[in-house]
Amino acid sequence: MSFENLYWSDILTALAQTLAMVSGALVLTVILGLPLGTLLFLTGRQQPFEQPAAYAGLSFVLNIIRSVPFIILLIVLMPVTVIVTGTSLGIRGVVFPLVIGTAPFFARLVETALREVDRGIIEASQAMGASTAQTIFRAILPEALPSLLAAVTVTSIVLVDYTAMAGAIGGGGLGDLAIRYDYHRFQTEIMLVCVAILIVFVQLLQASGNRLVTHFSRK
Repeated sequence: MSFENLYWSDILTALAQTLAMVSGALVLTVILGLPLGTLLFLTGRQQPFEQPAAYAGLSFVLNIIRSVPFIILLIVLMPVTVIVTGTSLGIRGVVFPLVIGTAPFFARLVETALREVDRGIIEASQAMGASTAQTIFRAILPEALPSLLAAVTVTSIVLVDYTAMAGAIGGGGLGDLAIRYDYHRFQTEIMLVCVAILIVFVQLLQASGNRLVTHFSRK
């Protein structure tokens, strides 16, 4: 095993692809998952818009998606991905299933974060005549911000894991590079470098998330 002749240009390209997939999918996941999680919270028991049927239906759909292993979800969604993005390969073909796979997970984290908000804050906001929208955006979400940031951190790390899996079907990124060079060409050193980069990446994400949570928890 030799680390002298590594394909650094390929490694840097794969890293850039992984960063693009994680960042793009994370933004879309938050945009989709935050309203879903808020809706779960609002329609839950003892909440402003308590609707047991709506909550049960939405919860059932999200649980089904969460129950499917991501590698299988990638394959199942291929026809839909091609319709939506025009391809099932590369960054463009992976972001869509990444969002579908992580949005339900993030929505559940959002629901849990909002449930942790002190009910006294909600009741005080309503007692002052605030509308439901005002209560959500000016009381509940700001109060839950540290927990929401922690949820975003956890979701971003899950996305790193999922992008590596996507490499198995030509999704690009470090996972794809590791599979092509280690599994098909028996160049284990490439795989070890990719794993090391992913470990560092996850550590940086976790450390950054922890700092943000700590910072906003002091407000």
